Amino acid sequence: MKQFKEFLQGLAPMSDKEFADSRTYFKEQHLKKGEYFLLHNKVCRHIAFVKKGTLRTFYINNTAEEITSCFCTQNGFTTSYKSFILQQASNVAIQAIEDCELLAIDYEGLQNLYRSAAVWQSIGRVVAEKEYMVMEKYASVLNSESAKQKYLRLLQEQPGVIKKASVEHVASYLGVTRRTLSRIRKEISG
Repeated sequence: MKQFKEFLQGLAPMSDKEFADSRTYFKEQHLKKGEYFLLHNKVCRHIAFVKKGTLRTFYINNTAEEITSCFCTQNGFTTSYKSFILQQASNVAIQAIEDCELLAIDYEGLQNLYRSAAVWQSIGRVVAEKEYMVMEKYASVLNSESAKQKYLRLLQEQPGVIKKASVEHVASYLGVTRRTLSRIRKEISG
């Protein structure tokens, strides 16, 4: 819980009492590698803080390929934001790519926190702003950088992902083929 409390306090100042009062809304959840936090076409009922592990968010394109759009790592949140906020079926799935420990809160619990504690309104706003910036940056990078630049950026920003995710998942995240990714890795390693 200390890790979660420190993370939250980095988003907005929170008293010990505010943290203790909100703690009861969060439930521990464990996922084994390959298990799903969310399946396609299901309503996302939870948002979770990743205490340990890595998950990937992906969608199925019109040629039935899985396209990874996000890697969710330790000390961050994971959810299908559109599905969670609107309580509608999700067009993405979220899968553990290694064993994960999560702290999950359901939609009603989060709404209760928003109503009962101003600090949670601040946390929600900051998380939403950060998520928006991450998604905008991903869209911009996907269309403006070369495959090598995108790979180097991933190495710099999320180095653990390269070791944990499959080649296929990294390639789809970067918007390149597996062959192109292998070529880039050879170029970089010299």
